[in-house]
Amino acid sequence: MVVLLTASCATTPERNAIDITKSPPQWATANNPIATQWLSAFADRTLSALVQDALNHNYDLKAAAARVDSAREQARIDGSMRWPQLSFAPGYRRDTLSADNTSAFEALFTMSWEIDVWGRIKAAQQASAQEAEAVAADYHGARLSLAARTAQSYFELLEANLQAEVAEQSIKDRRVIVELVRGRFARGLTRGLDLRLVLTDLANAEAQLAASRNQVQIVTRRLEVLLGRYPGNSLKNLSALPTPPSILAAGLPSELLARRPDLVAALSRLQASDSRVESAKKTLLPRITLTASGGTGSPALMELIDPRAVAWNLAMGLVQPVFTGGRLKAGIRLNEARTEEAFNHYQSAALNAFREVEQALAAEFWLREQEQALREAVEQTRASRKLAVYSYRQGLIEILTLLDSYRSTLNAQSAHLSVQRQLLSNRIDLYLALGGGV
Repeated sequence: MVVLLTASCATTPERNAIDITKSPPQWATANNPIATQWLSAFADRTLSALVQDALNHNYDLKAAAARVDSAREQARIDGSMRWPQLSFAPGYRRDTLSADNTSAFEALFTMSWEIDVWGRIKAAQQASAQEAEAVAADYHGARLSLAARTAQSYFELLEANLQAEVAEQSIKDRRVIVELVRGRFARGLTRGLDLRLVLTDLANAEAQLAASRNQVQIVTRRLEVLLGRYPGNSLKNLSALPTPPSILAAGLPSELLARRPDLVAALSRLQASDSRVESAKKTLLPRITLTASGGTGSPALMELIDPRAVAWNLAMGLVQPVFTGGRLKAGIRLNEARTEEAFNHYQSAALNAFREVEQALAAEFWLREQEQALREAVEQTRASRKLAVYSYRQGLIEILTLLDSYRSTLNAQSAHLSVQRQLLSNRIDLYLALGGGV
């Protein structure tokens, strides 16, 4: 009796994201940033078109949408057991064993219905519905992730094209130096070693250009797959890297718990585990089932619809588990362990979400500092290169110093482009960490 009363009183605990998670009152790195509709903030029509194309045609996203439909239909299947199950079986029977061959038409039906007195089936249905909500949140997260990966791949492609242009310009500059040194060598003003060194430097620059062009085709094909297209390296005529938009100041860390799809999914799975525990506990209670069967049988098909030929029976049964070898109680403990796992998984996911936001906010500051320093470095290396060319013409410096000035210019330009792209990619990471919509 104690067991029955305990099981019948079992209810699903109320789980609230704010109550079960220790969130800070505000962000440590900035004043409560939030990102809504971040795609339009870049004001890049090509980027917007590519992201929309990916959302419409990406096959992984379509598979995620199919998983949502599957989970919702599974929830309907689990909820169908709360209703009577009725089946109808018409048939024809012929008996040839006796001396007189007999035949008869039959119209039989059966009905069974487990009356969900304690709410066991309802709890199982609720768990399936919550799991479907988790899968739907997963789909929303996959959609945001796809948009972010498409945008970041687009920025990588822009950078790769600009890196190739920088390498091409570097080769043109080095060819000028080669002609300068070759002319000086022909007049006996420099050594053959200098000519060999500048030719080697030119070959290295050509190899770097080949590597840059290879990176362009790699990133292009990866982006085309995200768009659901054949990877034919056909994306051309792309613009320069855009300027990162400003960050909006609003929102609180606690709002992140309800906005990020992965946290919404983790909470739904925790709630589903709670419902599974409730359903498992109520398997200890007796089950009340109504069953009914009936039908008609007649040698003549038309007589099947005669109400006088109908026979039926109705029964009610009660089943109380007495001894199951510990199976039912083990099932309860199993679901309780899964609930504990889901609870800790949610806590870990929340901490990781806070880390991603704080990390992206801090990276925003340091990447801007790095970008400004590299911009200054590019200007200084350009000036130093001009001075190096003049000094070499006057015989004031060695060829190695001149070549080093060219390499420094190329490295500074390449690093500056890279950090510009990193700023954009980090901004996307921030928007994704905040759970901002596309």
